[in-house]
Amino acid sequence: METVLVTVLVILVVTSLVNGSRLPLIVFQQHHHLFHRLEDMFDDLALQTTVSPEYHAYRTVAESDYRPLRILYQVGESEEELPVCRPWSVCSKVDMYESPWIERQCRCPGANKCSSSLSSNDGHTLSDKTRHFKLCEPVKKLSKCRYFRDITWTLTSGPDNVTQQLVHCHCPRGAVAYLIKQQAFQNRDGQIGYQYSFACSPQSRLRCQRKEPCRLFTVRKRLELLDEVNTNTLCQCPHNHYCPTHHTDPGTVQGKSYVEENIRTYSGYCFPK
Repeated sequence: METVLVTVLVILVVTSLVNGSRLPLIVFQQHHHLFHRLEDMFDDLALQTTVSPEYHAYRTVAESDYRPLRILYQVGESEEELPVCRPWSVCSKVDMYESPWIERQCRCPGANKCSSSLSSNDGHTLSDKTRHFKLCEPVKKLSKCRYFRDITWTLTSGPDNVTQQLVHCHCPRGAVAYLIKQQAFQNRDGQIGYQYSFACSPQSRLRCQRKEPCRLFTVRKRLELLDEVNTNTLCQCPHNHYCPTHHTDPGTVQGKSYVEENIRTYSGYCFPK
């Protein structure tokens, strides 16, 4: 059974790379997690992956009670150049890993505005790890996902390197989203894009074994003094130990670097308190 699983995972990675998939960082993190124990088998393949989207501009705006925020635009250089959101699209992603910053995905239709609040209690926010996903619609209208069965959101990365995230249900409190399915699609011009589906999982309660990493970090340099970081918790540290929450904390070890994509990986290990 284990041999069959490994074979399937290899096929998925090879297929995505051969077809020129430009993996968004959140998906890159999921692939890094899946193949962490098999990474020696994929040295040559992993270096071929690329990341999307490239954001074209940023500006600084002030929000009361907070330091100025950086706002990045997926398309163009202003709100007017953003596409109109489809129903239940993520209009903004707020990164809370270090100093908060926002990436704008689309603009809400009509007179509606996409929330720029850093709070997760504005009625339009879904939280996942260190990110807040902002929706045009009230999140209370979303149903609750079932663990491992329902698709909480899909991320579509088109040939034009523009991504769209559609939410279908919300994960239970304390759960995290994980990559469950990848599908290729072809547009009218015959160009290939990819859709990634995510389901909900409870946080791992497994105890970390000796020399086993408790958390993985994938760090992409976006702009000067601005990193995009994805984290993945693997296990729980034993008593009187803690798992690093930042990739520069004591107990972290730098792993592989993907120079062309400005990506570095780190493993965090349980550290005595």
